[in-house]
Amino acid sequence: MSISSLVEADRKHLIHPVVNYRAHEARGVTILDSARGSFVRDAEGNELLDAFSGLWCVNVGYGQQSVIDAATEQMKKLPYATGYFHFGSEPAIELAAQLVERSPASLQHVYFTLGGSDAVDSAVRFITHYFNATGRPQKKQFISLERGYHGSSSVGSGLTALPAFHRHFDLPLPNQHYIASPYAYRSDCADDAALIAASVSALQAKVAELGADNVAAFFCEPIQGSGGVIVPPAGWLKAMREACRRLGILFVVDEVITGFGRTGPLFACEAENVDPDLMTVAKGLTAGYAPMGAVLMSDEIYRGIADASGGAAVGHGYTYSAHPVSAAIGLEVMRLYHEGGLLANGQALAPRFAQGLDALLEHPLVGDSRHRGLLGALELVSDKDSKAGFDAALKLPDRIAAAAYRNRLIFRAFGDNILGFAPALSYTAGEFDMLFERLRRTLDEVLAEPEVRAALNSKKRAVAC
Repeated sequence: MSISSLVEADRKHLIHPVVNYRAHEARGVTILDSARGSFVRDAEGNELLDAFSGLWCVNVGYGQQSVIDAATEQMKKLPYATGYFHFGSEPAIELAAQLVERSPASLQHVYFTLGGSDAVDSAVRFITHYFNATGRPQKKQFISLERGYHGSSSVGSGLTALPAFHRHFDLPLPNQHYIASPYAYRSDCADDAALIAASVSALQAKVAELGADNVAAFFCEPIQGSGGVIVPPAGWLKAMREACRRLGILFVVDEVITGFGRTGPLFACEAENVDPDLMTVAKGLTAGYAPMGAVLMSDEIYRGIADASGGAAVGHGYTYSAHPVSAAIGLEVMRLYHEGGLLANGQALAPRFAQGLDALLEHPLVGDSRHRGLLGALELVSDKDSKAGFDAALKLPDRIAAAAYRNRLIFRAFGDNILGFAPALSYTAGEFDMLFERLRRTLDEVLAEPEVRAALNSKKRAVAC
């Protein structure tokens, strides 16, 4: 098909995720044709530097031949194996064992899903089953963070605290509740310790309001991804884990974005020696080369479910759970992280990434730079003193995205004037230089637009602590 035919067919038939349908029809699709390393090429031949790893996931870069070979060999040998009826496959068993070996010590069991959304949904089902099976059926209330993202399943979208995922979906559910995000830039807390204390206090207050005997779990991301790359202070995750233990509720860490080297260590939990009751992962598990996610579960929860079954099947499963091709890809991706040196490369170049983001604080549009490992963001403001944002009518994210594309750069321009970055762990120093040169040029071009210049210096007070 010609490019124009593809665009028209897309407009007529293909529903895209998280987009205004009519706006997409008017705009038309941008067709990506091929990719290699840190670059993707569109159907018109434009080569773009990908500074977002696809969708936070292509951690090893595009076109890794060893990953392609692993998938090819597995497809030749055993392209599908069900996990039902007590069947299994070698790659899935090996990958589960590796995940347990390399994850926090509290996690001893693995259930494979197709991605992050159904991993969160599975976690909720397991938690519900666990408390029912262990004689605590009243524990049905769930708490998560404002600006949090936990997928777009029918249940997970309610744990997600972003308006687009609730609108017209009858969400959140009555048993889903939120506490404030540890959003340092938009807080008046005196220091990191005060912000951590405020989060702990908010969780304690919400549990008290709902009744500790009624609360099942607290879900959080170590760094909030789709909510704007909100980086909490060091020690926050550990403090929230300890609070959950004191309160008698489960602590669930969503590492769908932060896992597999994105923040430095293999899992963000490692940085603070945090041992969750459950952990959800996806994205970097296969580096986006095939769909796969997982729920990692403590032995206590597993035993609670298993011992109460009374010989009956635990009624939760997916046709493609533990898919052998996805698992074979996952094993090779794990090898690249460790033996292939990609974890070490990401850790070595993280200071260069941080330096490049921080240097842009001098730009008239940039109010905040935040980052950990190779996950970061710039927050754009119209007034640096008041931290005022931009009026939505200006459509600044659209202007930024268009300018970035002209400069052959891909990153995430969130709707609230936050720019998100997640370069592959395979990035080179030269590619970081290219990223920041193109990013600065993009910001300069947008700043030069008369409507943007006119919007500078409007006032808006910061959120109170």
